[in-house]
Amino acid sequence: MIEMVIEQRRRSLGGGLDVGRVLPFGKRRMVGPFVFFDHMGPLDVAAGVDRSLDVRPHPHIGLSTVTYLFSGEIMHRDSVGSHQAVRPREVNWMTAGSGITHSERFEKARAEGDHLHGIQAWVALPEADEEIAPSFSHHAGDDLPQWTETGLRGQLIAGSAYGLTASARIHSPLFYVHLDLDAGASAEIPEGYAERAVYVATGAVEVDGARYEAGRMLVLGKDVSRVQAVQPSTVMLLGGEPLGERFLYWNFVSSSQDRLRQAAEDWKAGRMKLPDADDQEFIPLPDDPFLKPPAMS
Repeated sequence: MIEMVIEQRRRSLGGGLDVGRVLPFGKRRMVGPFVFFDHMGPLDVAAGVDRSLDVRPHPHIGLSTVTYLFSGEIMHRDSVGSHQAVRPREVNWMTAGSGITHSERFEKARAEGDHLHGIQAWVALPEADEEIAPSFSHHAGDDLPQWTETGLRGQLIAGSAYGLTASARIHSPLFYVHLDLDAGASAEIPEGYAERAVYVATGAVEVDGARYEAGRMLVLGKDVSRVQAVQPSTVMLLGGEPLGERFLYWNFVSSSQDRLRQAAEDWKAGRMKLPDADDQEFIPLPDDPFLKPPAMS
């Protein structure tokens, strides 16, 4: 059975960049360790767009960000010295741990125009790893196992599934998969994980006898084993083992509210290093009171 259907809610990141936010949701904050899930685009960006479209420097703690594109290009810069473009079917994996700042720029779009479409997810860290040293890794090619079946093209983004393992270092059991399905094709949904979900990025699918259109995440019961495309579709499969309660404030994730307070104070006081000298126009801490629970739906 399907435990819950979550529809994306449109959110503006400023500068004309809107996303479809799926997680966190009021009645479902996480799926396994996945605590955040944004569907970016599809968005056509004209050459010469100004820098207001860029996501300015901002901080994170207690999580890993996972940036994955179907089309387009984003330039990542961070405070541990990384400067790396992410392109279609590649992964930028940034582990914030004790604290990192980064920016995401649309440099290719400014130069020649672009068609942006992808997903950014956040994976919460286990409590024992929340304060590890920040790090960044980029993955492409053989780092991300691919396979084909009749009417199906798959790529493993992170974790383990289908007897395969991706190269990004993870800190708790999880899987994250990209599938392109022809109309009528079906795919097995990985088993062996306590929590699982299907996100329909494009097209429409049938799961457990019902049809679901793009922009919906299906949180699955244990008995659901397959997804079938009713038209050409792009589908993301994700899940893993739950980590227990996590508190989320702005861009910070932690098992401790006191740690969130400290991170907010550090950012507001300018104690977190920015990515580079060209990234001084940063995103300020929101004005809403810290102790007010953030809206989740």
